[in-house]
Amino acid sequence: MQTDSIGCQPPINQARELKLSGLAVLIALLAVTFSSNVFAHGVAESDASFIESASGQQLLPFIYLGAKHMVTGYDHLLFLLGVVFFLYRMKDVTLYVTLFAIGHSSTLLYGVLSGTDVNPYLVDAIIGFSVVYKALDNLGAYRRWFGVRPDTRAAVLIFGFFHGFGLATKLQDFTLSADGLVANILAFNVGVEIGQLLALSAILILINLWRRSPSFERHTFATNVALMTSGFLLFGYQLSGYWLSA
Repeated sequence: MQTDSIGCQPPINQARELKLSGLAVLIALLAVTFSSNVFAHGVAESDASFIESASGQQLLPFIYLGAKHMVTGYDHLLFLLGVVFFLYRMKDVTLYVTLFAIGHSSTLLYGVLSGTDVNPYLVDAIIGFSVVYKALDNLGAYRRWFGVRPDTRAAVLIFGFFHGFGLATKLQDFTLSADGLVANILAFNVGVEIGQLLALSAILILINLWRRSPSFERHTFATNVALMTSGFLLFGYQLSGYWLSA
């Protein structure tokens, strides 16, 4: 179950949390700002060379590439962190992660196999915004601002569609051989799911360990502010890339 309890904390407590966890915010900003993946906006050179030259069914290599991309995909992982932050029951985790998987699997396969062209910077900007959206949801912002809370299940599914297009744009940058294309893209998607499970398992282990400490309740507000700040930075960076490339 998710909770909006942190949205009811007194301003003094919120200010204290922000002060105590300023280092967490700084680390989040530095991690996003100086990540080589952010500035490269693409795939590693060795992986790119393989994708360009691959012909025929290359199932295991494409499974590996899909898993690698998800495990190193900081934007996807930040969103997943926000999604599971207040989920305590495994059936809730399973539900939301399944919705996210359905969303990004659909558009990943559709985007690559149909040749649908979307601007990678705009898609990645929306992915950055998805992190902001979930952090604000965790902070109880929508209930305070609008008096209602949007359906989180629908939001996770919809943002999953955009995350899938984000994955698709990474492959659309390359000339993919038609020989074995469908099988390879399906293998890539399987790899993405494996990578998501591996990354999510690590996130859940760490966050469950943290929940056993009194510091979890004290720092939930500041942690989600750090998450929101990272999302805003990703959103702004990708929009800047769009305007500069136009």
